[in-house]
Amino acid sequence: MLRITDARTGEPAEIRRALTRVHAHVPGEDTSALRVLLVADVLARALELDGSPVLLVADPPAELRRRADDLGVRPNETTATRGGQRVLRVTGSGEWGQGRDDHGDGAGDHGVSAVGAERADTDVTVEVAPVRGTEAPSASGTALRLALLTHPRRTPATLDATALTEAADTLDHWRTAVAAWATRPSRPVPEPVRQALRAAWEDDLDVRAVLDVLRDVEGAPDVSDGARFETYAYADRLLGLELTRQIGASA
Repeated sequence: MLRITDARTGEPAEIRRALTRVHAHVPGEDTSALRVLLVADVLARALELDGSPVLLVADPPAELRRRADDLGVRPNETTATRGGQRVLRVTGSGEWGQGRDDHGDGAGDHGVSAVGAERADTDVTVEVAPVRGTEAPSASGTALRLALLTHPRRTPATLDATALTEAADTLDHWRTAVAAWATRPSRPVPEPVRQALRAAWEDDLDVRAVLDVLRDVEGAPDVSDGARFETYAYADRLLGLELTRQIGASA
């Protein structure tokens, strides 16, 4: 069961299986806003992996939507601002509780607004820290996605050309490895590995811990190549890094 820290209380909230609306409140049009959309996307993926139906509400400006598409962020799935037994409001740090719009839920034009004070008891506010650094404003793609996912969501993410290059190199290495493992006999994800992955993302969406599990699996002598492939493919349902993209590319 996913446990996520509610920024309003500082306490973990248990997100049980039920129709859930993940509402991204975009605090601007820069990479910090893009990070909010990314966290909302990963949060929706985690809920679906737990068997919960999800509706994502995210209506950013056109240019930010383009960058989000490049990152593989799912599009807006509903125009409804209400509905669902649970509502998870993903917002930039310090945004919640600062204002309301006509909907009373903090979703202003393009979602650029604070999360309002009026809400149901089942609402949870998920805070995302800003992005700092000197990366090009047009930086996008899965390398940027990985660079952002490497940082805990409540910690400011510092990005520069070095961080993006390292992320791109890691992606290329993993995709090459996954393509090679795919040629070996398939084996199921080892149960301890599956449990470690789920324990990581269910603990306040700790994506960095998920990445650490993958690094451990790559070098584990007791894990077969077929099991490595299935592990990376399974984890990528959360990460959205297209880790299987190179399979068959050289055939």
